Amino acid sequence: MTTTTPRTPAQQPWEPALSVRQVLGLERVRAGQPEVVAGAHRLDRPVRWVHVAEAADVGVMLSGGEMVLTTGVLLAGDEDGQGEYIRSLDRAEAAAVVLGLGRAFPAPPEVMRSAAERCGLPMVVLHRPFPFAELTEEVQSRLLRRKFAAVSLSEAVRTELTGLITAGAPVQRLLDEVARHAGCPVVVTNLAHRVLATAGERAAVDDVLRDWERIARQAGAGSADGWVRAELTCRGEGWGRLVLCGYRGERAAGRLLADRAAEALVLHRMLAGDGTQPGVPAGSRESWDSWEEQSARSLLTDLVSGAVPARQLLPRARAAGLPVNRRVFVPLVVREREPARPARVLRRLGLPGLAARLADDHVAVLLSLAPDQDARALTAHFATRLRAEPDNSHAVVAAADARADWTDVPAGLREAQHVADAVADSPAAALDLPPVVRLRDIHLRGLVRLLRDDPHVQSFAERELDGLLRGPDQDLLPVLRTYLATGRNKSRTAQLHHVSRPALYRRLEAIQGRLGVDLDDSEQAASVHIALLAHDAQQG
Repeated sequence: MTTTTPRTPAQQPWEPALSVRQVLGLERVRAGQPEVVAGAHRLDRPVRWVHVAEAADVGVMLSGGEMVLTTGVLLAGDEDGQGEYIRSLDRAEAAAVVLGLGRAFPAPPEVMRSAAERCGLPMVVLHRPFPFAELTEEVQSRLLRRKFAAVSLSEAVRTELTGLITAGAPVQRLLDEVARHAGCPVVVTNLAHRVLATAGERAAVDDVLRDWERIARQAGAGSADGWVRAELTCRGEGWGRLVLCGYRGERAAGRLLADRAAEALVLHRMLAGDGTQPGVPAGSRESWDSWEEQSARSLLTDLVSGAVPARQLLPRARAAGLPVNRRVFVPLVVREREPARPARVLRRLGLPGLAARLADDHVAVLLSLAPDQDARALTAHFATRLRAEPDNSHAVVAAADARADWTDVPAGLREAQHVADAVADSPAAALDLPPVVRLRDIHLRGLVRLLRDDPHVQSFAERELDGLLRGPDQDLLPVLRTYLATGRNKSRTAQLHHVSRPALYRRLEAIQGRLGVDLDDSEQAASVHIALLAHDAQQG
């Protein structure tokens, strides 16, 4: 005779479960004085359902995850049948078998116990008479309550994330909300486990990223406790994964939460890619194809700002795919109209590094080289290839000296940014810049830029240039700038401004008259040049 409790459809990946250990800990079960006689190391196996069966061939009725309850009345005296019974349960991937001791088996049968131990199937005997109906009722009601709670959470999260998407919220806002519901860090990676985005408490995220490669492999293999993974697939093609890192709630709820989050991220990507996302102005929409660039931008921005100590950013750099062990780092800042171009050149050259936009036309680049590589030669090669790109011959590549210590990288990036800013208002052709501009190449211009906010410098610049700044002929200022930048070379200045030399002479005479200076006098020319550099730095 077989009595079967109501069955659910085939098991879903998110279906709620209790562990064998949790079932044995229930008050009603403890009343039966349960004893684990085999498979004690497998008590954390999930119990999806409870099945009461008095049939020798019960294995064919199972779909996996069931805890089978039996008195073994049809197995008494049949040792071959007892061994096969246990093996059939193992083949069916049953969670455990519970044997009620009584007339059929007054003591745990050794054949069943040995077979269960060999199979790794938890076998439990009940020493006191116990109504199986109470156990099935208790477990099924708990499973149903868990399933209802998980589904309720799933729908609430789906509604909330959909609302954020329709309101035009950025991806980070979605991830922050998922992390709030999950109560644990959330990490999005590409298919190679490179971290694209994170959310959650900063300290907890850093702990996760500190050993990310090992943790990611464990999570992928399903061996990390509390780590729930959902695949990110768009139009049939996988492009990444979302991971709840150390989720401590019910597994079913975590599974649903991760699935709803993944659905929202894929929807966001599809809408952004199709240009149909509501509430986001044209031209400012996120590009989901640049998630790696966004991750790099966040890291490089934090490095430049100094808001987070460099040592604390090391796990993020490693998780983003930047080699950091026994490396030499070269900080660069590129003046570039197309932010994606430096990263593209890095990939083409096979240079390990990160590149991301810091401002409208400034891109930070951080190269990570082996100690035996020629940092200067590779930096120059990168600059040459970047300038060889179409319509990019005037790109400015500013660099700081290579850093052997990661904690020196922020200062290097700020130095490179200072160099790039110092030449921002002067055309490369006029300054005759080298392929890679360094601090020593900007001379006085760099010093003036550092002092640009000093009130005395501001007053000096206004006083020296007053005749031009207030005059009606504003086209004289660019002529003065070029004339001084070229070392007072009249032929070169006339060529750059496409005017004849007599026309240039007339403009220079007008400039001298407005300013009341003699530009052939070295000291007066130097004074005007410094004032102009300060004015340009202040305007920049």
